[in-house]
Amino acid sequence: MAITKIHARSIYDSRGNPTVEVDVVTETGLHRAIVPSGASTGQHEAVELRDGDKSKWAGKGVLKAVENVNSVIAPAVIKKNLDVKDQAAVDAFLNSLDGTANKGKLGANAILGVSLAIAKAAAAEKGIPLYAHVADLAGTKKPYVLPVPFMNVLNGGSHAGGRLAFQEFMIVPSAAPTFTEAMRQGAEVYQILKSLAKKRYGQSAGNVGDEGGVAPDIQTAEEALDLITDAIEQAGYTGTIKIAMDVASSEFYREGKYDLDFKNPDSDRSKWLTYQELAALYKSLAEKYPIVSIEDPFAEDDWEAWSYFFKTSDFQIVGDDLTVTNPERIKTAIEKKACNSLLLKVNQIGTLTESIQAAKDSYAAGWGVMVSHRSGETEDVTIADIVVGLRAGQIKTGAPARSERLAKLNQILRIEEELGANAVYAGEHFRTAVNI
Repeated sequence: MAITKIHARSIYDSRGNPTVEVDVVTETGLHRAIVPSGASTGQHEAVELRDGDKSKWAGKGVLKAVENVNSVIAPAVIKKNLDVKDQAAVDAFLNSLDGTANKGKLGANAILGVSLAIAKAAAAEKGIPLYAHVADLAGTKKPYVLPVPFMNVLNGGSHAGGRLAFQEFMIVPSAAPTFTEAMRQGAEVYQILKSLAKKRYGQSAGNVGDEGGVAPDIQTAEEALDLITDAIEQAGYTGTIKIAMDVASSEFYREGKYDLDFKNPDSDRSKWLTYQELAALYKSLAEKYPIVSIEDPFAEDDWEAWSYFFKTSDFQIVGDDLTVTNPERIKTAIEKKACNSLLLKVNQIGTLTESIQAAKDSYAAGWGVMVSHRSGETEDVTIADIVVGLRAGQIKTGAPARSERLAKLNQILRIEEELGANAVYAGEHFRTAVNI
């Protein structure tokens, strides 16, 4: 089925910054994708093309990327008359139009918008849901697996004020019997956490960060974890709801050490930690609190630290800035035994085909895969279909708050209802969902 029109425009993400939206029109109608944007981006990510014109949107405009879709990609794709169902051919063609290793010419944001909108057009042509089309492309076995939601309920690091260095603290309702129940448990804990934060830190502590988590003026990880475990206990889920952290440690990596007081311009250098000391801190936290997963425990190129930590840890170690959904980085991380799970962000690599390949490479190494949103999100729910289609078993898409976060979680509720007995909840098997 031919594509009759491809059109991009500049719209706004959840932080009020411009982002790219792409419409693809075929005989089945209009198919739309919106591209998200990260705040703590890894330096090895595919290039998100921004205009750099400081007089407009503080340089964050995406008019160049939009123009690249409308003037370069659209005419070339329509002329090529590609089969929308052949995603690999579509994405290979998009990459060839760009011609760079990091999509720096046309922009990963331009390319991804087209890639995802065409995938939606293909699902419509086949008359199946997007998750089923993704499953076909990936060769995913049945039954479908619904993911455990890793809910970012407390924000620190670059996503919030206060002096807390670690970026995200998540609750993990992995003992729930269904995704629906997991959502209920998570929502209950979140509401209690919000009221506890206000009681202890004042009314402003109920304000939320970029991803919907509360952002009280907390100084240390222990303080944050105490607050969360108290909320879990009050909700009645002690022992069943676990905790995960995204440390985003590249943000506080300084001259070969880790500065947990990095938001303080007068930070005491004598208190900066070696990677061994930081690893020991993680270990002590995991002994005291029910931590099952740590993302980006070390800086994106501190390979020695990652390998050291991997050898001595038994929980999930997730690579995000380390791997940036990039096949070459994933391959290196596998060889160096640096982590055991991939954070899959489609906009880090820029096409659906490469995202699927990143997941397959990770599975082949025995890794888990966690599909993730970005801090600058939109109402687009594509990653909800991707996580089900890939059988990844884990999704990270923020707190049960803010519509751009809940849009994805609500879509999984719909998918669960639609699939009924043809789906299972990943639960405690979130790290090995592909093998359930």
